Amino acid sequence: MSKENVLLSVENVGKQFEGNRVLKNINFSLEKGKILGLVGENGAGKSTLMKIIFGMNEIADTGGYEGEIYLDGEKINFKSPLDALNAGIGMVHQEFSLIPGFTAYENILLNMEKTKPSIISKIFGKKFETLDRQEMKKIAKDAIDTLGVQLDENALVSEMPVGHKQFIEIAREIDREKVKLLILDEPTAVLTESEAEILLKAMRKLADSGISIIFISHRLREIIEVCDTIVVLRDGVVVVEKPAEGLNVRQIAQWMVGRDVAGRKAVQVRDVDISESNKDVILDVEHLWVDMPGETVKDVSFSVKRGEIFGIGGLAGQGKLGISNGILGLFPAGGKVLLNGKELPLNSTFNALKGGIAFVSEDRRGVGLLLDESIDWNIAFNAMQVQNRFIKKKLGGLIKWRDDKAMKECADKYVNALQIKCTSTKQHARQLSGGNQQKVCLAKAFAMEPSLLLVSEPTRGIDVGAKALVLDSLRRHNNENDTTIIMVSSELEELRSICDRIAIVSEGKIAGILSPDADTAEFGLLMSGLSNLNEEGEEQ
Repeated sequence: MSKENVLLSVENVGKQFEGNRVLKNINFSLEKGKILGLVGENGAGKSTLMKIIFGMNEIADTGGYEGEIYLDGEKINFKSPLDALNAGIGMVHQEFSLIPGFTAYENILLNMEKTKPSIISKIFGKKFETLDRQEMKKIAKDAIDTLGVQLDENALVSEMPVGHKQFIEIAREIDREKVKLLILDEPTAVLTESEAEILLKAMRKLADSGISIIFISHRLREIIEVCDTIVVLRDGVVVVEKPAEGLNVRQIAQWMVGRDVAGRKAVQVRDVDISESNKDVILDVEHLWVDMPGETVKDVSFSVKRGEIFGIGGLAGQGKLGISNGILGLFPAGGKVLLNGKELPLNSTFNALKGGIAFVSEDRRGVGLLLDESIDWNIAFNAMQVQNRFIKKKLGGLIKWRDDKAMKECADKYVNALQIKCTSTKQHARQLSGGNQQKVCLAKAFAMEPSLLLVSEPTRGIDVGAKALVLDSLRRHNNENDTTIIMVSSELEELRSICDRIAIVSEGKIAGILSPDADTAEFGLLMSGLSNLNEEGEEQ
């Protein structure tokens, strides 16, 4: 690799937070117009490394970093993201930074707005120019077209499905002037397979135009498909830097976790009688509608048997996420929901939780976590608020105070069971990696000891080793505690690996319900809305 072709060079970079070392002697380089795949388990140091390159404030605020980074041969040490943007580096983070009330084109051109002269500006100066909205729309549409996605630049972000929001984030970065390097942190985690394919093609097109890309993903097949080189981080150290050509998923997974992932033994799912003769129904959903922007549910009916793991899948924006959010009362809903034969009042989150339902949201930062509170407080919070657990009482309940010891014991139990990487249970949730935040959300649900657990995208943004651990934990909880689970996921193979039955949602309705061992083509037909199968997967 000649030095003239190298855009980014990372040399002996290290970082520690309050004595906890998260990166040690990181070395790698990236050529101009090439795509580097950065992989590793959650907590391996990927996000910290990208924050260093992008000049995130928390790096400078915690003492900076060790080592040197060179961009186009010049040493850099950005003190803020603005410095990185001005140098030609763009970054798309795991969590969205869009303004919901703005349109797509307004978000893409945010802080890069185009203006045109007016009579007033000719007198009082440029700051009185008006927005040239037509030019802004044209620029935004060109950026969207570069990505190859069908997306209305006039649409409000608040009304978009989550996949379209991700494309808006990327379009904003590629529209910046003189962009040399794009950092994409889990950009396909919220995308369907077809949307991910569109993005991978766009990445290749951008690389061919001379833009270098750092692509962080837990979808290892995508890494192999689109990347030129692969860097594997494990426990803050680069363990592998190799050309992607000739590698396979199992090799990369082994490098990431330091063990044979394929050789792990899965927990056996309990044999559940889900036949029609078994009338023990825990949940009956009848003609449910949910007004959730981007995931509208129009008319959904299904039943779930006690002890079953019931899967809900479908393409993005078709309504699958709306079902659990509607049952929990997080968005306006109607219809009828029966829990254990009794009607569950809709539009009341407290009543749903009080009735024995727990929920793991797909929006871990917005709904799932108290980011500025400790891990033990997060895990115990719902059980304390809804079930009056972790509370000591005296004088018949007139005096109450928190049982910190019981909270710590509960938190320690789930930190060990889910292998949550943290300094202690007193560490704030905000300081955890995305995957470990997701595990805390799962622990919070388990701590409620629910009869029915709704889990939405439980492995989004989680690495290959942690994904297997989370799925095994769900199986084990179902098996050992007789907990009924409804699992919503964009990953069809994930649903097929754990569920007893899988419902596919299309255009806000249940298109059909299949056995997990049904032919893949049948699932594809249901997702496309072209199947003539009834709800039990039989031809009509």
